[in-house]
Amino acid sequence: MKKYIPYGRQDISSEDIKSVEDILKSDFLTQGQAVPEFEKALNNLCKSKFSTVMSSATAALHIACKALELGPGDIMWTSPISFVASANCALYCGAKVDFVDIDPLSNNMSIKALEEKLIHAESLNALPKVVIPVHLAGLSADMAAISSLSKKYNFKIIEDASHAIGGTYNGEPIGNCIYSDICIFSFHPVKIIAAGEGGALLTNDPEIFNKANLYRSHGITKEPDQFKYNNPGEWYYEQHLLGFNYRMTDIQAALGLSQLSRIASFIEKRKKIVRRYHSKLKGLPICLPSKSYCDESSNHLFIIRIKNDISKLTHKKIFSKLRQENIGVNLHYIPIYRQPFYIDLMSIPPSDFPESEKYYQEAISLPIFFSLSNEELDYVCDVLAANL
Repeated sequence: MKKYIPYGRQDISSEDIKSVEDILKSDFLTQGQAVPEFEKALNNLCKSKFSTVMSSATAALHIACKALELGPGDIMWTSPISFVASANCALYCGAKVDFVDIDPLSNNMSIKALEEKLIHAESLNALPKVVIPVHLAGLSADMAAISSLSKKYNFKIIEDASHAIGGTYNGEPIGNCIYSDICIFSFHPVKIIAAGEGGALLTNDPEIFNKANLYRSHGITKEPDQFKYNNPGEWYYEQHLLGFNYRMTDIQAALGLSQLSRIASFIEKRKKIVRRYHSKLKGLPICLPSKSYCDESSNHLFIIRIKNDISKLTHKKIFSKLRQENIGVNLHYIPIYRQPFYIDLMSIPPSDFPESEKYYQEAISLPIFFSLSNEELDYVCDVLAANL
């Protein structure tokens, strides 16, 4: 197949294009009505009370940490198998970062490893203020268990659900914040829905919501009921804290809102792709994502793990062979503690995270996106099978 098959790709409809065009012809390209409409739609989808959309999921993670007052002297824990933003957000606030090893079946934060690390940290008086579980590939971490531990060890929870909009946990939508203080989504083009760039912070806590709105826009409020001093006129506004310009434009929000109207079809198509992958790849020397996990996952990624002990080629060679055949496989992710910046910062021995290391030696993300055809999928499977 000469055509390149990426691991992910946005799907833009004529309705999406018209929604953006309408904004471009309107009076407001930013700070109009599209942003609050998008936020309301997110609340309706996820059954959350509040949402604040922003310029990126990284911005939303940063503001989430600020809203929970994470700062110098505090510690945040997250999964090492994630994009670096899941850890960087705490460093932006001056806090320290540490990692919790993953579960070998879900590839998410291990509850056993988390509990053991909490017991040890308590003995050292070094418990985390915030824990950020990552919903890798769209599958929720075990939030009920993490929530239970948070009550015992007194930490706050931010769900990094950048991969997971449209997924469910225990039959309820990811983003409802039943088991967390805050949930974060991403609208990067390769995610479930695209807004060009963009992210969202969801919460059920009005105080967190109000702080997030302030941090998003320079720390400024124009709401008279929030003013600390007498209002001298209609021009008046107040800065209450040192915020950022993390606003989402109405152009992005209009695209996100249009895409959100199709999320059910996006999720259903991804489930069909996953079922076909399972059918075509069964019996090969690889570990497939659990079918039961895939039912609740948004299936943003389809990650296989190579059984290096019985495969005829190594993980690295299989990866290269697929790339040579125009298949844009990827590896999500290099463990964060292996990045040069984090080696210089922390110098954590990889042996501290045996499951994350094993994952790194085995994982390959196969193509999965709305417009992936059966022919393309079958080609991916045939090339993979020929090299295992």
